[in-house]
Amino acid sequence: SGLQMELEALRSIYEGDLCFRELSPVSFQYRIGESGDPKAFLIEVSWPETYPQTAPVISMDAFFNNTISSAIKQSILDKLMVEVEANLGTAMTYTLFEYAKDNKELFMENQPVNTVTSVSNSIAIGTPDVPASKKKDKKEQLSKTQKRKLADKTDNKGELPRGWNWVDVIK
Repeated sequence: SGLQMELEALRSIYEGDLCFRELSPVSFQYRIGESGDPKAFLIEVSWPETYPQTAPVISMDAFFNNTISSAIKQSILDKLMVEVEANLGTAMTYTLFEYAKDNKELFMENQPVNTVTSVSNSIAIGTPDVPASKKKDKKEQLSKTQKRKLADKTDNKGELPRGWNWVDVIK
């Protein structure tokens, strides 16, 4: 059956992946984030008999998640359900786990981290991330004549002649 195929696919994809746990042939857990990560979370996906025509059951009730606020759990589940809707009828467990991995920071952005490091991180949050490509490059390209003038000024050795910037005091 399709479930058997998906089960075998998951087993081979996540073989040796310590984040993945098969709780039963129709129930799987995946830990998003490293074990020491304060923003790591566990999602559990279980397949009803009618999966994947119907949605899998996604749960965040694992004890691992007990420090995460229920509001955040709910928002993560809501986002995962949007993915589920988009993938109904297809083997989607891998897709869901990968989607959660890709969006971990976004999912957990409002989760307060009770560690000392959160203080230094909070400063950076206010500055919007401008992708490098969009940053205006401030370096003006020098024309050939400008480069030549620069070279003349520096004796062609990159050293400025002595006294080139001395103020002419003797008047």
